[in-house]
Amino acid sequence: MNGFALGAEQEEWCGQLRALAADRLRPLADKGEPGRVNRPLLAALGELGLLERVFTSGALELCLLRESLAYGCTEAETALALQGLGAHPVLSSGTPEQRARWLPEVRAGRAVAAFALSEPGAGSDAAALALEAVRDPGSKADADGYGGADGGEGGGWRLSGEKCWISNAPEADFYTVFARTGEGPAAKGVTAFLVPADRPGLSGEPLDMLSPHPIGRLSFDGVPVGPQDLLGEPGRGFRVAMDTLNRFRPSVGAFAVGMARAALDATLAYTAARRAFGGVLGDLQAVGHRVAEMATRTEAARLLVYAAAGAYDAGSPDVPRRSAMAKLLATETAQYVVDHAVQLHGAVALQRGHLLEHLYREVRAPRIYEGASEVQRTIIAKELYR
Repeated sequence: MNGFALGAEQEEWCGQLRALAADRLRPLADKGEPGRVNRPLLAALGELGLLERVFTSGALELCLLRESLAYGCTEAETALALQGLGAHPVLSSGTPEQRARWLPEVRAGRAVAAFALSEPGAGSDAAALALEAVRDPGSKADADGYGGADGGEGGGWRLSGEKCWISNAPEADFYTVFARTGEGPAAKGVTAFLVPADRPGLSGEPLDMLSPHPIGRLSFDGVPVGPQDLLGEPGRGFRVAMDTLNRFRPSVGAFAVGMARAALDATLAYTAARRAFGGVLGDLQAVGHRVAEMATRTEAARLLVYAAAGAYDAGSPDVPRRSAMAKLLATETAQYVVDHAVQLHGAVALQRGHLLEHLYREVRAPRIYEGASEVQRTIIAKELYR
């Protein structure tokens, strides 16, 4: 990459990904049920080696991957990203046993991962989470390896409470769960655990949401976890969560840019061909100026996303600010572009199954998840005043 221009090989790879998404992954997505995990789609992502790249790519390559898939098949992009989000804490903070058990299955698309941070009363304010991990010093590790251990490790914990708006819930095979263990106040008392879905006391239900990907609620009724289930150290879970979010925030922006570019290209094609008022729509100054604004904002968002990803790959100290800026601008831009694309298409874009009808439902959620736009502005302001 030269400055903010992609190299010839990167451009070729992105083109191949867009074609792959449209030709190979889109048909599998269309066969899936909205709001449900699409396991055949995940298996295809694994077979194609794309899930592997989530864990081996740098931040910029991950952005190019997500942007290109989003252009051709948003469901494939989201399925891939959720695997990364749920399993990245295992890669970064898991034990050798946890990595050996779960990561090969995630990479192959056979195991579904989920990132369980948000709660009914702790969405944007992640440090305020209330899921409680109560010490259970008398418990013993059983055949499944949870519930505590002897040999000086002490007992385990019991998780009680609720998680909400969890992507891939309740169908995931394991959850990265963040709970309050109380080593300190607020973020200092949060611990990360790897919780398989078959643990006793863990249940869930799907939520009927605007966006088509699976989202659900989880209930923890004394779910047993032991030292073997820790991701990192007790009381250090908030850092695990923030490291994961900082890794993926620029690529959330890339997802948004991919949708914006798809909407922009569809609008260019439509307004260049649609006849009205003695010519085509694109001849009207009001239309041309609107499309020019859409294109300019999309390009600005793309460049900011790439810059944030480059900063992450370079180990820059200003990654939190850059990542927040990239996610903020890209998701707000995508909302603007898709909305105006619908307006320029007129009623045809409101038909169920139209690309823009689909994008209109998809584009709203990224302004909220992984830190709402208001949270990104708060992060940016704090970093500027630091």
